[in-house]
Amino acid sequence: MRTAERLKGFDAPTVWSEFTPLANQHKAVNLGQGFPDWETPAFAKRALIDTINENFNQYCRSAGDVALVEALAKHYGPLVGRTIDPLNEVTIGVGATEVIFAAMQSMLNDGDEVIVLEPSFDIYLAGIQMAGGIIKPIPLDLNRETGRWELDFEKYESAITPKTKLLLLNTPHNPTGKVFTRAELEKIAEILHRHPHITAVSDEVYEKLVYDDHEHVRLASLPGMWDRVLTVSSCGKTFSATGWKIGWTYGAAHVVKPIMLANQWIQYCVSSPTQRAIARIIGEADLPYEGFPNYYEYVRNQYLRKRNHLADSLRSGNITPYVPEGGFFIMADISQHSVPSKYIEQPGPAGECPVTRDWGFARWLTIEHGITPIPPSAFYSAETKDKAANLARFAFCKTDELLAEAKVRFTKLGQRKE
Repeated sequence: MRTAERLKGFDAPTVWSEFTPLANQHKAVNLGQGFPDWETPAFAKRALIDTINENFNQYCRSAGDVALVEALAKHYGPLVGRTIDPLNEVTIGVGATEVIFAAMQSMLNDGDEVIVLEPSFDIYLAGIQMAGGIIKPIPLDLNRETGRWELDFEKYESAITPKTKLLLLNTPHNPTGKVFTRAELEKIAEILHRHPHITAVSDEVYEKLVYDDHEHVRLASLPGMWDRVLTVSSCGKTFSATGWKIGWTYGAAHVVKPIMLANQWIQYCVSSPTQRAIARIIGEADLPYEGFPNYYEYVRNQYLRKRNHLADSLRSGNITPYVPEGGFFIMADISQHSVPSKYIEQPGPAGECPVTRDWGFARWLTIEHGITPIPPSAFYSAETKDKAANLARFAFCKTDELLAEAKVRFTKLGQRKE
């Protein structure tokens, strides 16, 4: 049987298929994949156990368990400055990934264009391709003097054509850690006002992980944007429960309805006990926790501490971190290190040869120094992979013990002589 054209290229090995086994083979400290490797908080696990024991184990409403959509409407209403209708302006999916997939399936026709900021999380491109859309990448450019990633708004708007259907945003941004400022989002809002045929999809799964004096501003909260923006988030990053796979989206009823329509045929409904548990967890998360005003302040503080620890470790290894404003990844400058040619000349997982410099660096760091990053070229299109030549992405969503071992290895790396 021939695979459908919309899956073209999907059988090629990915960055994960090379570096996860490579890290295991060399017993490396794996700072590649972005999932928390410590326990889900006890109050969250208790909520799920309770809902299973209370027999919330059958199908629930397709668009989302009523208790959860009501909890989400109550949570986000004050954050976007309006009363949210839980039954028509919120819906649930199998994680943020599936919500975005359903958005692409329900909003795109063949040939519709989606403008994506690059580097970009790789699932975006696959979702657009499967829906028959056309990907139009626009770069976030690194200002090496300030360490900030910047968007050229003139270039961004100039990419819009009559075929443009969606702007796909991500703040806090993976993999750069950029948090879009209010002023930047206001410029995007102005672009949307000038192009009324476009809708924005805003992926905000790292919304609770914003550091220092940065502020997470929701595009949907800006004047005139409620009717133009589909906002996506999930429980996985915030509650260290990525395997629960509960995501959600909210926005005006006419923006959310296509996802509801698609998902009654894609998933029918999402795990009932898990949804009911998250409804309770969202309520409990606002209560004092471990000496902090609430759970959100606690988890933000934990990640801030881990971010600073890993940034210091990178410096000790002669790797310059671009300290992220949000999320749990650090992009870093690796230009002080030379990469032996054998790591670049060895074919990549899809047979490409030579591989990009960042890919060779990730191999060298894993095999010779026992630390695994992810090469950011995996988040660029084929034409722009060279932008990642002197970069590597490191995850700090790891246990203190793992980060401490990473510090030891980075220190040894910094003491070596070329």
